[in-house]
Amino acid sequence: MIFRQLVLHNFGPYVGKQTIDLTPGTEGETRPIILFGGMNGGGKTTLMDAIRLALYGQRAQCSTRGNLSYSDFLSQCVNRHTPLGERTQIELVFQHIEDDRLIDLQIIRHWTKSPKDGKDTLGIFEEDYWKNDYLTNTWDEYIENLLPLGISNLFLFDGEQVKELAEQEIPPPAVVGSIKFLLGLELAERLAVDLDILVRRKRKKWANAKELADLDEMEVKMNQYREELDAAKQDLSSLKNALDRAETAQREAYFKYISEGGKIAAERTTLEHEKRRLEGKIERSRQLLVELSSSSLPLALIEPLLHQMEEQSDRETKQYQAKNAQDLVKQRGDRLLQYIEEIKVNSKQLAKIKAFLEEEDRQLHEAIGSDEDIWLHLDEETRDRLSILLQKELPDFVNFGDETLKTLYQVELDLDNKEREIAAAPSPEIYEQLQQAVNETQADLVKATANYERGQRRCNEAEAKIEALKKDLADYANTALEREQDEHLIRASAKVQHTLKLFKERLTLKKLNKLEIEITECFRYLLHKSDLVHRVAIATDSFALSLYDNQGQPVPKHRLSAGEKQLLAIAFLWGLARVSGRQLPVAIDTPLGRLDSSHRHNLIERYFPSASHQVLLLSTDTEIGKKEVSLLREQGSIAREYLLKYDPKKRQTTVKEGYFWNED
Repeated sequence: MIFRQLVLHNFGPYVGKQTIDLTPGTEGETRPIILFGGMNGGGKTTLMDAIRLALYGQRAQCSTRGNLSYSDFLSQCVNRHTPLGERTQIELVFQHIEDDRLIDLQIIRHWTKSPKDGKDTLGIFEEDYWKNDYLTNTWDEYIENLLPLGISNLFLFDGEQVKELAEQEIPPPAVVGSIKFLLGLELAERLAVDLDILVRRKRKKWANAKELADLDEMEVKMNQYREELDAAKQDLSSLKNALDRAETAQREAYFKYISEGGKIAAERTTLEHEKRRLEGKIERSRQLLVELSSSSLPLALIEPLLHQMEEQSDRETKQYQAKNAQDLVKQRGDRLLQYIEEIKVNSKQLAKIKAFLEEEDRQLHEAIGSDEDIWLHLDEETRDRLSILLQKELPDFVNFGDETLKTLYQVELDLDNKEREIAAAPSPEIYEQLQQAVNETQADLVKATANYERGQRRCNEAEAKIEALKKDLADYANTALEREQDEHLIRASAKVQHTLKLFKERLTLKKLNKLEIEITECFRYLLHKSDLVHRVAIATDSFALSLYDNQGQPVPKHRLSAGEKQLLAIAFLWGLARVSGRQLPVAIDTPLGRLDSSHRHNLIERYFPSASHQVLLLSTDTEIGKKEVSLLREQGSIAREYLLKYDPKKRQTTVKEGYFWNED
């Protein structure tokens, strides 16, 4: 991880926009140090706070926050000369490797004098400066994987922390917490705490749980219900046989009732009524036939003679008509011949006309016939009556008579059948016996059906009790199993706790042994007295440091000078950073507070260039003075130099390139 750029907008004493390039190394050389020079109160600590704030937001452990709420702290960080409506903003660009590729991320936090909802607004932008909403929403989790807050104090620290660490026998709680987190001890402790919480919950659960019904009692009930079910099924089987017998008896009685005419006997009244209806219908049909016989219907017997009479009457009528016209025709013929003679028609034509007239006379005479052919002498009314009789009345009477005869025949057949049915009906005594047998078997069937249904309900009830009890047993079994599992968990937790304790102790010894080696190496590397300390030991419980000489004898810490104690503290932090295995930048504010010139030289020469691949040094002119900066420059360790120029009148700081002794 490398910090590449820090941009401040109206943050703390930094008014307007201040852009700081933090990229280490120039022209391919290894130059890890970014050197900031500033007087006390000139904004060095504010730069550290800006980095912490950009990375962690309201979780940041900023040195100037104190007990302020986050909202008040943000308000406090707004530069007093910030124009109304203009916001305060921090931008931090850093680079790191993710999924085997180098990516740049830009963190932007901004707020106003009165932060909305008491918070800043966060935005995370990727290389092409497009906002990554997913990263923005999950930033706290993301930065914890890169630079966990728990160990940030090992990489971002100031002289006061070094001084405090140097003067105390036992590291302060923040450092102890970082050590535990770094060594992975926190995970084991957290697991032990979580296990305690889980065990307490399980015990509380079962301490308050109401005991379920006794399993033996439930099994007794189950046996009782099963015996009830078996008895009910046996009764049901007997009842089913009784029901079958009742159904057979009822069916046989009914068949006998039907086969022996019981049904007909039961319907005797209806049959008698039907018989009387048919007899009445026959009587009415016969009366109609009598009435037809007194009408013109009997003339149908001589219908051919009546047709001959009609034909004879027609011929006689034509003869009368011809006879009446014969004289008139002869007179007109005579007048026609006389006229023809008068007009002197030739004889041949006259002969033809006379022959024609004679032929007409002959045909008319033949039509008239002789008087003997006229013997019927019907008058006109009689002829009309005869015509109506033959064309209308006789066909109607004949058709009506035929229909009446057909109806009479069918009704007589029906009557015969009814009389047969009535004749087949048993006697009232037999009918009464058949009906009684049917009634008795029906009553037995109803009773057997009711008994069977009652037996079926008993079976159903017994089965329902068994199913309910089975469910209770299943629930009880599940609960018992769950309880057994929980009890097993509680019993096993004690073993796990013991194992965790042993694991933690062994892990602590292993990790601390490695840390001891690293701290010893770093401390001896920083010291100019190589024979002062041979080994540094760390207490497993308090993480207090103990020193030993070449003879294995303890070296009391009070024998160390103040500068040596600070070197030991720095070696402690350096060793922790090396053990962490994380390639993270180191930022140190006022790092050389109480060191003499010899120790400063070692620290400048040996620690700062090697502390990390990127080292931000924030120093006063008395810590890294002209001689020290010259040494670092000669080493080629400084990549960039900045001077935090503070104007006490305006109470503003401006970032400029350069250091104290090379400004214009």
